[in-house]
Amino acid sequence: MNNERKTIDLEQGWDFMQKGITKLKNILDGPTEQHFSSEDYMMLYTTIYNMCTQKPPHDYSQQLYEKYRESFEEYITSTVLPSLREKHGEFMLRELVRRWSNHKVMVRWLSRFFHYLDRYFITRRSLPALKEVGLTCFRDLVYQELHGKVRDAVISLIDQEREGEQIDRDTSAYYSRKASSWILEDSCPDYMLKAEECLKREKDRVSHYLHFSSETKLLEKVQNELLSMYATQLLEKEHSGCHALLRDDKVDDLSRMYRLFSKIPHGLDPVSSIFKQHVAAEGTALVKQAEDAASNKKAEKRDVVGLQEQVFVRKVIELHDKYMAYVNDCFMNHTLFHKALKEAFEIFCNKGVSGSSSAELLATFCDNILKKGGSEKLSDEAIEDTLEKAFKLLAYISDKDLFAEFYRKKLARRLLFDKSANDEHERSILTKLKQQCGGQFTSKMEGMVTDLTLAKENQSHFEEYLGHNTNVNPGIDLTVTVLTTGFWPSYKSFDLNLPIEMVKCVEVFKEYYETKTKHRKLTWVYSLDRLSYQEIKTQLNLSDDDVIRLLHSLSCAKYKILTKEPNTKTISPNDYFEFNSKFTDKMRRIKIPLPPMDEKKKVIEDVDKDRRYAIDASIVRIMKSRKVLGYQQLVMECVEQLGRMFKPDVKAIKKRIEDLITRDYLERDKDNPNLFRYLA
Repeated sequence: MNNERKTIDLEQGWDFMQKGITKLKNILDGPTEQHFSSEDYMMLYTTIYNMCTQKPPHDYSQQLYEKYRESFEEYITSTVLPSLREKHGEFMLRELVRRWSNHKVMVRWLSRFFHYLDRYFITRRSLPALKEVGLTCFRDLVYQELHGKVRDAVISLIDQEREGEQIDRDTSAYYSRKASSWILEDSCPDYMLKAEECLKREKDRVSHYLHFSSETKLLEKVQNELLSMYATQLLEKEHSGCHALLRDDKVDDLSRMYRLFSKIPHGLDPVSSIFKQHVAAEGTALVKQAEDAASNKKAEKRDVVGLQEQVFVRKVIELHDKYMAYVNDCFMNHTLFHKALKEAFEIFCNKGVSGSSSAELLATFCDNILKKGGSEKLSDEAIEDTLEKAFKLLAYISDKDLFAEFYRKKLARRLLFDKSANDEHERSILTKLKQQCGGQFTSKMEGMVTDLTLAKENQSHFEEYLGHNTNVNPGIDLTVTVLTTGFWPSYKSFDLNLPIEMVKCVEVFKEYYETKTKHRKLTWVYSLDRLSYQEIKTQLNLSDDDVIRLLHSLSCAKYKILTKEPNTKTISPNDYFEFNSKFTDKMRRIKIPLPPMDEKKKVIEDVDKDRRYAIDASIVRIMKSRKVLGYQQLVMECVEQLGRMFKPDVKAIKKRIEDLITRDYLERDKDNPNLFRYLA
């Protein structure tokens, strides 16, 4: 039957198609035209089908493909562009929207009529599809001619909404003019409020007028003009800038500052820098305040000065709480502000107060919290909380080993003189210290606490031993605390000439201890004794300093066990002492404390010695691993290894290297004096 089909020539077939295309144009341009019926559609589709499936030379696929494109070009040139050119501004935009909508309808219908081309001809020739051809015509003819006018019209509409009248036709220019005016007139908080509101409105406009892909670019322009261009001027405004907001605790404004400046490249750098300066300045002011208070109290009691130092540490903790809350809340926990806070606290937390290092002050603060009768009266929960905050400050102190030694000395006093308020607190704090600084930091202190637990058990067993052996009797109440030498601070051990009563006590305990173990040697440390000045000194075989301390506690303190002539508050070599037979007290037992020794010098000497050992050990570890290493690299690795406990001095490292060379642990390279070899 196909063989009998009448051949359609190009002109005849296209005349029929033109009628259908004209009908489509009329439908688009006016509501009166009747829409295509299914019969109309089938006739148009079949005409194209027949013209494409005729035998050559009557296969008109190529010509129809070209005429399809020409139909769009003719309609756009004759109808669409003239209607757009005669309109301006908002009216032109409305006409453009209408014409684009119509064009998409035209593409949809024509691509259906010519669909047979898509199925075979276009696929085989790898040509652009019908829909693509139709849409490209609009882009090439309409958009290319009008896009400049369209952009200007859109910006004009936006400007009219911004101001109620037409102003600048460019976003950057508009906001540049606004910012230059606001920066002079407004405070920093007011300026930020306006900037935030502008950014919000621009974001809304994108959704109303522009493609969503324009949002990022548009907002970047606004941020650049309002924030980047005036960042320094805005942040450093004298009475309302970042410093003032921090000073006046304007947390809402600081949060807004973070929100705005986090959106621009490197915008938070100057904010975090000002934050660091502000915190460092407040901390340094606390140091000066504590120094001044300590100087004013020098004529008064030492414990008053100590109280001032306690107040200082408490204020530093409060300062840390305050600005850590700023970091978490205002600055959204950003790492840049954590770093700024750390660096600020490191500046003033390593300053001393009235001759006391920050390490000593922190150790003293903790001691006052943990001991009975301290100036801080706190609940168990408050003690835990306060000490946890105090140990956060330890992270900023470079001489952590110095803190450890002071803390250990004070822990020893609390344990030996039964001054610790709560054993559970002591263990809990050591656990926290261990988590923060490592097991090496707390191993000795943990040993001390364990020693005291064992000593109580030992005393109980000793009393049982005395009860079962009635022939062994020391004659007086005797309490002995057995300690492990390596854990505790070093105490002086004297070869005292003891009274016979005490000699008997020592012998009785020795006999008992030998029943427990024969492999440990007891070294006796006598903390208190009683007897007159030159005679007492000769009898006890003690130095002047120790004799003065002992006699002062017995004759000048609360309990006058000895009477002294002359009756003054100080001890001199010409004084005479005798037992106060009239002394009585309602308590069955009394404690006579020794005046505190100035342990600071001893602590510092001990720490310096420990540091020498630590540097030696670090150098040997590094060299054993690396075998051969240059001086600079060795120093860098040593500093890195030891940095957790203290900051080793480069000169000290150099000195230890020289010492290790003389002790044949290392040798210098013969050709390069800055190169070292490990000697196994």
